[in-house]
Amino acid sequence: RQLCENAGFDATNVLNKLRQSHANGDIWSGVDINKEDIADNFKACVWEPVLVKSNAIIAASEAARTILSVDETIRNARSTVPEDNRPVKPPGMGRGRPY
Repeated sequence: RQLCENAGFDATNVLNKLRQSHANGDIWSGVDINKEDIADNFKACVWEPVLVKSNAIIAASEAARTILSVDETIRNARSTVPEDNRPVKPPGMGRGRPY
């Protein structure tokens, strides 16, 4: 749809032709922006680069890994209160020093 709209075509008409072609078993059909129609992308030597998909998957997995490896997490305030309702001491300043 976006390719058709960017090329100034009637996206509905071209996509209907493309869906019909795919339903008839022509898996290599795609949008031909030069003819404002559909064409056989295999014959036209138009292939979706595997490198683009690989880079997208790698970038997505790195983003997920970064999100999951965050050292500090947001905690629910109630989760720091002990079950027996005794007061919780605030954390110290570090290095064994009291507050």
